[in-house]
Amino acid sequence: MHSEGKTIGFVPTMGALHDGHLDLVRKAKTECDVVVVSIFVNPLQFNNAGDLEKYPRPISEDQKLLAAEGVDLLYSPTANDFYSSPSRLTLDFGSVASGLEGAMRPGHFSGVGIVVARLFHLVSPDKAYFGAKDLQQVAVIRALVRDLDFNVEIIRCPTRREENGLAMSSRNLRLSAEGREIASHLFKALKLASGLEDPFGGKEKALHYLSQFSAIEVEYLEWVDAGTMEIWNGSSPVPYETAICIAAWIEGVRLIDNIVLQDFV
Repeated sequence: MHSEGKTIGFVPTMGALHDGHLDLVRKAKTECDVVVVSIFVNPLQFNNAGDLEKYPRPISEDQKLLAAEGVDLLYSPTANDFYSSPSRLTLDFGSVASGLEGAMRPGHFSGVGIVVARLFHLVSPDKAYFGAKDLQQVAVIRALVRDLDFNVEIIRCPTRREENGLAMSSRNLRLSAEGREIASHLFKALKLASGLEDPFGGKEKALHYLSQFSAIEVEYLEWVDAGTMEIWNGSSPVPYETAICIAAWIEGVRLIDNIVLQDFV
């Protein structure tokens, strides 16, 4: 394709597609000549075997959605096809991956880095598209691209939300209707916390708000530098991009969300 002068846009996913994924596909179609989507539930990035087993895999429905969007190529390997032998490699991304998700999910970002690097080698995209909901993942992949000198531009796209504010996620399929409504309070809490006039007062206000919902178990709620993903405690200048990030459990499902203040209107 490159030999024909065509640009390649790439959307890596783990399937169970929703409108957030399709937003990435649509943006890729507006910016690139050819759009490639991968669907691969990568075992290396799961530190919980039960979570891997329960991850939704509606491949037939996903194929129909991608066909309707006019995707040029779908790559959907099995784990045995993708990893012909067990991977012995581990990647250490340093401080960008040590907090938040990295602290709660040991080995997760090493697995993300390995699969994304292999996919970039296979697809050779000019641009790759990721959702802002996985903010730390985007930062890790940008570090991967920089340090390994991949010739690909990483595009971070806005989080797509349900009408009630819940960030679209494949994991939402595991929630009941009541659980999805309860989960909408995560975004409401982020909005309460947002604002640099009193960021840490806002954080306390958000935690107090969430404490009234017994079904929500907050794992973390932190201000971070969205570029480095280091926790911002207010002692240093305000980061160029400042985000408030949350992780919480609802009905046995772990959900994450964030607001990047400079993107949020």
